[in-house]
Amino acid sequence: MAYLRTGFREIISDILNFCEVGSGLKLRWYQEGIPRAIIESVWEKAGRTFVVMLPRQSGKNELQAQIEAYLLLSLCALDAELVKASPTWKPQSINAMRRLERVLSRNLITKAYGWTKESGYIYRIDNARIYFLSGGDSANVVGATANELLQCDEAQDVGVNKWDKDFAPMAASTNATRVFWGTAWTSKTLLARERKAAEKEEEEDGIKRVWILTAEDVAKEVPAYGEHVAGQVKKMGRNHPLIRTQYFSEEIDAKSGMFPDERIALMQGSHPKLTEPVIGRLYAMCIDVAGEDEGALGEDQIIELENPARDSTSLTLFDVDLSSLPPDEKGAPTYRTVRRFNWVGEKHTKIYQQIRLIADEWDVQYIVVDSTGVGHGLASFLEKIYPGRVIPYLFTTRSKSDLGWGFLAVIETGRFKECVDGDSEFWLQVTHCQSEVLAGQNQTIRWGVPDGTRDQLTGELIHDDELISTALCSALDNQEWMITTPPLIINSPDPLEEMDKEGF
Repeated sequence: MAYLRTGFREIISDILNFCEVGSGLKLRWYQEGIPRAIIESVWEKAGRTFVVMLPRQSGKNELQAQIEAYLLLSLCALDAELVKASPTWKPQSINAMRRLERVLSRNLITKAYGWTKESGYIYRIDNARIYFLSGGDSANVVGATANELLQCDEAQDVGVNKWDKDFAPMAASTNATRVFWGTAWTSKTLLARERKAAEKEEEEDGIKRVWILTAEDVAKEVPAYGEHVAGQVKKMGRNHPLIRTQYFSEEIDAKSGMFPDERIALMQGSHPKLTEPVIGRLYAMCIDVAGEDEGALGEDQIIELENPARDSTSLTLFDVDLSSLPPDEKGAPTYRTVRRFNWVGEKHTKIYQQIRLIADEWDVQYIVVDSTGVGHGLASFLEKIYPGRVIPYLFTTRSKSDLGWGFLAVIETGRFKECVDGDSEFWLQVTHCQSEVLAGQNQTIRWGVPDGTRDQLTGELIHDDELISTALCSALDNQEWMITTPPLIINSPDPLEEMDKEGF
């Protein structure tokens, strides 16, 4: 670093000095070794590959920006080129640029030395430049070169093929240092692949290349962070896939049965099935409506469920236990199944009549109803009779994924219980339900009983209508509940004639 201006050499002899003197930032103990290893590899032209897995909101992006600013300054006399890829241009690349710009503007050293921005995505100090690029599948990034450092942020969300084809060649001829940053997801991601390779190299030469930290590590220095994570664990359960990956750096299977034995054990209750309501208890019902679902797969489009030809409308009746909630507050109750009703091949006019009888008898506070496709008509007519108590649920790729994650949170926190003498068909559907965690940043899960699944004993098709109607209980979370409920309106105008006219 002899080429640096007098007075800067000692200050930036180590990145810890650079951060503390220039920005007033003291790196946390779990961060300190990471930048030193990366910078050493860059300076020595060692071309090492590093993998850094940090839990959410633990300072990863700030650490990246400090490293980038430090390297731009320390390499400013060279024709140094650094490249950073993010899964998307907007917002991720833009956010990364803003963070670096903030560091460059506020750090006393880089501010005094001077920096510029070029072409909207390049930051420069003298001859050293860093390029910010999108790692999206459709992004055109051909032509860039990384002769000093190549980074991939949120590497679990960047496609393996995209990286290998467009980004890996940028460092192939220069022996540039490579860093893959991210949060755990499935074992099929780019981050997981690079982690395995880096661990193998680390084992061979003893040079540390992999950092895998958890919320517990961060909480040792930041108690408030530990409190935040404890709240998330309480809300979703320690073994919820999103908790395991986002906060404890544990990989999950991309494809698996959605309800392993330990999860099924959490679902089993000790209460009996009921034939009539108990005075003083709260009840709600969730309905999965028969009929083919419409439309093509899409993030916000109506989806086709796993069993498109299912012909059973399923209603699950829940006892809603508020005992764990503070008085008069919204929250997450415990849901205990007490009855199930199924209608096979019935017209919706007849089903509608039966639903009204059940709703009135059990004085349900809320009705969650599948409003996809033909279910829209049923939902709208129920809303006319029970205004403010019907929660329509439109199935899209996103909403079904959210329902899956939500139902797992209810289960993992012990808030769902199936009655001891529950429906065997429900458990059959549970044990045959499969889940697939999709690649990409949206954290999408596709789940259900695969189309064409048959019972090995009877040969009959296994659907997932009872499972879906049960999972809809998670849509009841955070609703307002009345301890004493007025009777539902029974003598309101009956829209059966309208239903017949509209073909239901």
